[in-house]
Amino acid sequence: MKMEISGLVVVSLLIIFLILMSIYTIKPTEEVLSEAIEVAEQQFQQNSKEQNQQIDSFSLYLPEGYEVEKQAANNWLLTKEEKTFILFYNALEAQTSRLNYEAAKEEDNHEWLVSFEDQDRFGYVNIVEHEEQFEVQLGVGGVKVTTISTESELKQDVMDMMDIANSIAYEETGAS
Repeated sequence: MKMEISGLVVVSLLIIFLILMSIYTIKPTEEVLSEAIEVAEQQFQQNSKEQNQQIDSFSLYLPEGYEVEKQAANNWLLTKEEKTFILFYNALEAQTSRLNYEAAKEEDNHEWLVSFEDQDRFGYVNIVEHEEQFEVQLGVGGVKVTTISTESELKQDVMDMMDIANSIAYEETGAS
């Protein structure tokens, strides 16, 4: 009988320990969103990554695991595993353009819309929460990258997306 009670106590303590650890390691959504915004700003401030992909008359950096799935005019579908990223590039907009940012600002829900700026570029990130997922849109000048992300992937997605947006280089075709 004593063995059963002591075993029950040990199991109960283990369950309580696991519950407390689970509660301790779960980050509130607000904290995850703040960290994603911080990552976006840090990546914006870094030098652009060296281009490793040529698409039509554009060069860009694609992080490991990303592939160009489809391209049409100024839009490209990028994939990483099962996730889709939409890349839009308007070569007529300068790197200081605020066009995409202003469009995002006009939307009803832009609680997590933050902009970054230096002398040569303007960037932003807009994260909209939809139940258990996040719609992420970020851009630098005329470049905009969007995806749907989960809470656990949000920081990495934002980092990769800003690296892509920062890296695009338009190559002159010689036409005037």
